[in-house]
This record gives sequence, C-alpha cells and structure tokens, in this order.
Amino acid sequence: MVDVGSKSISRRTATARSIVVLNDEILSHFEGDDIKTKKGPVFQTAIIAGVMAAKQTSNLIPLCHPLPLDNCKIKIELNDQREVVIECTASVSAKTGVEMEALTGASVAALTIYDMCKAFSHHIVIKETRLLEKTGGKQDFKLEE
Repeated sequence: MVDVGSKSISRRTATARSIVVLNDEILSHFEGDDIKTKKGPVFQTAIIAGVMAAKQTSNLIPLCHPLPLDNCKIKIELNDQREVVIECTASVSAKTGVEMEALTGASVAALTIYDMCKAFSHHIVIKETRLLEKTGGKQDFKLEE
C-alpha cells in the first residue's frame, strides 16, 4: 500500500466508462429504457451492482485504500451504434484518488449486463473500460477523444 499519511484531504472525483456490445437477438428485448429478462431489468440491476462494487473496491483490488465514497452515480444508455455505454462517477473527500472505484463500478455494471443477458445469447463483448476523467490530487486528467 502507498503511504498517504502526509497528504492533505481534497475533493476527488473520477469518471470511468465501459462499453458492452450486444447482438440484435439481445437488443430485441429492449423496451422503453431497459432490457427485460427473467432476472429483472438489466440496466437497473447493473446500476445497483456497479454502486455496490465501487463501495467494495478495496476488498477486490489488492493494495487499494478503503474509501468512504461521498457519492457514486452510474448512467447506462444505448449510443448511436447501439452499444451499451456505462459511465460511473465516484467522488470522495480523501487523501487518495477514486479512479479505481469508478473503474470497478463501470466494470461490474458491464459484467452484470453480461450475466443477465447471456440467457438470450453469448454473443456479448465487453470491449472497453477506461478512465475518462479525474479531478483532485496532484493533477487532473481528462481523456481527449
């Protein structure tokens, strides 16, 4: 673990994105703003799973500091290419960053979508998980797309 004892507390935020590609067989179950399965609404369940995972990051990733998150929001939508775009934004007032929490939240939300949709088809690709932005700490970061 990195010693953060001498650092000062600051407001820190991070946003991560995961993209899940679903085939037409799965997307044919898209109604309103969610995919309906026997297990329940996919996106709503993925949001809950992602928030729960972000809160458990230090238990999942070795050497991560446990952080009491101030907030964690997950947004899920279909883009113009009909890909599922998951964005997780986490925030904390702490001595260390919250990037891993945002990445974990987005990743577990993507895995939840896979789990809930695999009964329709296994043609599912989690094609990307990346940090989009972080603020606070030594330097800010924003992905230039």
